Amino acid sequence: MAFALLSVCLMVADNRFGYLDQLRFALGYVTTPIYWVADTPTRISFWIDDVLVSRTDLIEENETLREQLLLSQRQLQLLESLASENSRLRALQDSAQVIDRTVLPAEIINTSPDPFSKRILINKGAIDDVFVGQALLDANGLMGQVDEVLPFTSWVLLITDFHHVTPVEVNRNGERALARGSREGGPELELEFVTQTQDIATGDLLVSSGMGQVYPRDYPVAEVVSVYQDPGQAYMQVRARPIAQMDSTRNVMLVYPDAADQLTETAATQAQSADLDPQSDSQVAEPAVAETAAAQG
Repeated sequence: MAFALLSVCLMVADNRFGYLDQLRFALGYVTTPIYWVADTPTRISFWIDDVLVSRTDLIEENETLREQLLLSQRQLQLLESLASENSRLRALQDSAQVIDRTVLPAEIINTSPDPFSKRILINKGAIDDVFVGQALLDANGLMGQVDEVLPFTSWVLLITDFHHVTPVEVNRNGERALARGSREGGPELELEFVTQTQDIATGDLLVSSGMGQVYPRDYPVAEVVSVYQDPGQAYMQVRARPIAQMDSTRNVMLVYPDAADQLTETAATQAQSADLDPQSDSQVAEPAVAETAAAQG
């Protein structure tokens, strides 16, 4: 009872007057080592758990981050690819606006396995009104013309093929020439029948002349890279590098002839048929004579 009464008195004194604060503060110094020693096993257990769990978590987190990095790199590559394709399509659209003809966007899907033939396969065919001889261009320059039309695809003969000849002219002075694919099979063009008096120099831009009405006029074709003059030869040796990205581009466009060209071709065909058919001349001449007689009458 005495101890219980003493405890009650101490609690009341501590609660109401704070007499034991200093004593409790001093006893904190004495009991701290005891608490620290008593808590050592628990802290050691927590440290071991933290080390083991942290290592496992780090391994898992590392694997997760590696997977996320791979996914991020793939997405970045995809975004870069889309950005590049977007730039190519924008350049192709800008080039299409320059051409005053109807164009059809296409995509290169394959190349010819024949090493001696420079041909590519595009994803447009007869159902898209593609025809043999149709011009193919990319955003930078002339590429070639359709050589074979299939229902859904078409083969295009590139201007770098030896069997292909492109009518060109020098953009600087209008000198005309014929550009044929390199005989050596390289990605270059050779200008044929260029006389010693013609003004063609290294760095000149060759554009399509529009002769033959196959290619649109004034579209970039190639850049002259070398000119060799041999006094003992009648013609110069001129080499040019195509402006079009033959080996790297994927987006191209097909050019359709305009109405004026179609009328010209129709008139030329009719005139050719009239020259071959003598009866057609008489049939055309008789109405003309009748109209003249009627006018004189």
